[in-house]
Amino acid sequence: MKRLAVFCGSSNGASQVYKEGAVQLGKELVKRRITLVYGGASVGIMGALADTVLNEGGKVIGVIPRHLAEREISHPHVTELYTVETMHERKAKMAELADGFIALPGGSGTLEEFFEVLTWAQIGLHQKPCGLLNIQEYYSPLLSLLDHMVEQQFMQEKYRALAIVDSDPKKLIDKFNLYEPPTIKTYIKTTR
Repeated sequence: MKRLAVFCGSSNGASQVYKEGAVQLGKELVKRRITLVYGGASVGIMGALADTVLNEGGKVIGVIPRHLAEREISHPHVTELYTVETMHERKAKMAELADGFIALPGGSGTLEEFFEVLTWAQIGLHQKPCGLLNIQEYYSPLLSLLDHMVEQQFMQEKYRALAIVDSDPKKLIDKFNLYEPPTIKTYIKTTR
């Protein structure tokens, strides 16, 4: 794995532990010589993650929409920065550049980015691992909802398993290295 896209918030969240988790992930990426692909901002969890990777000697690729470049304050020191026109272009560029995806704690934008790549994996648009870094059980309510989707037969268990989860960055990336994509979802019934 050469590049990982990380979806995360442009705010710090309610607890210092979220920033600490971003720092741990950043150090693990550098240790493994994995380039960070992220949203391009210098603030919040995004900024802490990028700063860590850069301070540890790693490479950072930012992708930021023009309309957010000033509001989220584009990171001035990233290795490479793509300024795109729309949020759709941002997600497409990050997906193109990355070998896998991790969501750190964040808000609705983080969830939207994560669920898009998770859905793309489910329907076979990519075969890259998708993970949640479950810092301080942040994503546990979401995981319960995914389990409920399986119980209510709106999601198959093999697609629920696409969401790779761990609270430790090292273990999460180790799981990524063992990832095997599922068969592509189809609604066509075969006849015998």
